Amino acid sequence: MYNVPQHIDINKIFIVQRSEIEGRLEPEFYRPSIADLEKIIRGKSSHKLRDYALSVSGGATPKKTEGDKYYADKETGVPFLRVQNLNTDGTLSFDDCLYINKETHEGMLARSQVSEGDLLVKITGVGRMAIASVAPEGFIGNTNQHMVVVKTGNKEISKYLARYLNLDIIEKIASRHSTGGTRPALDYPSVKNLPIIEGIDFSPIDRAIELKKQKRSEAKQLLDSIAPYLLNELGIILPNENYGLEKRIFYISSSDCVDKRIDPKKYSPKTKDLYLAIENSLYPKYSLVSFIVDSCSGDWGSDGEVDIVPSGWTKCVVLRGTEIDNMYNLSICQEKVKKRLIQTDKFKKIQPLLNDIIIEKSGGSDDQPVGRVAIVDLENFNNIPLSFSNFLMKIRVKGIDANYLYYYLKTIYNIGGTDSMQSQTNGIRNLIIKEYLEQKVVVPSLEKQQEISNHIAEMRLMAKRLQEEGESILENAKKEVEQMILG
Repeated sequence: MYNVPQHIDINKIFIVQRSEIEGRLEPEFYRPSIADLEKIIRGKSSHKLRDYALSVSGGATPKKTEGDKYYADKETGVPFLRVQNLNTDGTLSFDDCLYINKETHEGMLARSQVSEGDLLVKITGVGRMAIASVAPEGFIGNTNQHMVVVKTGNKEISKYLARYLNLDIIEKIASRHSTGGTRPALDYPSVKNLPIIEGIDFSPIDRAIELKKQKRSEAKQLLDSIAPYLLNELGIILPNENYGLEKRIFYISSSDCVDKRIDPKKYSPKTKDLYLAIENSLYPKYSLVSFIVDSCSGDWGSDGEVDIVPSGWTKCVVLRGTEIDNMYNLSICQEKVKKRLIQTDKFKKIQPLLNDIIIEKSGGSDDQPVGRVAIVDLENFNNIPLSFSNFLMKIRVKGIDANYLYYYLKTIYNIGGTDSMQSQTNGIRNLIIKEYLEQKVVVPSLEKQQEISNHIAEMRLMAKRLQEEGESILENAKKEVEQMILG
């Protein structure tokens, strides 16, 4: 029998006997490091996931083109969970959550309803497989087809299973049993067959999660202090008003309506007071458009899931509103981004360059106005070809520090400045571009602009370090538990 020479890495070149083939022909499935790991885990396990499951079910994704039929807002709708709402610390994130109406929740998606204590496990998509989270206290929601709802009937059991499934060594086993090429998937039998070891002490991970939350809270406080800092530096004093009912009811003459707009937000006392505060700054003020030397809308392109890029086309990451992270810039996660094909001539014209500002012109929601901004910085400029969708626009500026302008526009958004610059049609909010580009920008000296942008950059860096410390603490705790399991 032939043996692989000892000087060769057996994880790169290895031999599988015909008797060892389990119906799968992919070499990755038989890689010794993963196959041996699964043998160890199965040897230590006494149960499988199916032993804890009263039921396992998945959902579906209602058509976005029929939004009014299926979807709703946050106030009236039911949370509709997607993969991006799952976290490896076992919690759910609702920053980018969709909502469906109650009729869809109770009708079309009745089988995939999610309740308090249910275990949610990712089964489809690129990147990490079997990410698991537990529905929090009092939760009522639903999910799509890219995860399964495992009803265990006991929140503590679900929590234990989530801690276990989120270990790297268990994720490797789950990924080993996934199938598919560009979009891997775990089928239901494979999910139910995942080996479970009982009696693991997860207290190191529990303590790490609390420390991670603390670090994230500190980072958020730091980021939340950016807008007050910038406003204070510019001498913009926001009105300290309680806009109660008496201020929300007002009258204006039809002759005072701008461009025949009848949206009350445009003329509300709150909007007027906000822009009066900006006008009262002692620094010079200029319209945003006066600094723009180039602007264009994006292009969604064509399907990029191809092995060979056709001549005359460029494969690139196309930014969406999803990549604007609401914290302080872009969040480009390789597992979630969309890679598309754009004709090369078009790509060269619209490709964002360093210090270009990206503006969300369509999208938004009831609790997230349209008009969010991002800037192309060194962190996301040199990695891969970058473009942006038709829901976004790009501006390139001259005569003003681009980073200062980004922080300024971000602050104006944070204090509600774009609320009065949007319209809504068919459930989608659209930025009124003319009004947005004509807004006044407070412009101190270039030296002051750079002082402000440098200080904010330091605040962002400190916040990022806090977040990374939290992630590192959790990862180290997971490794500690994994070492205890493997001995």
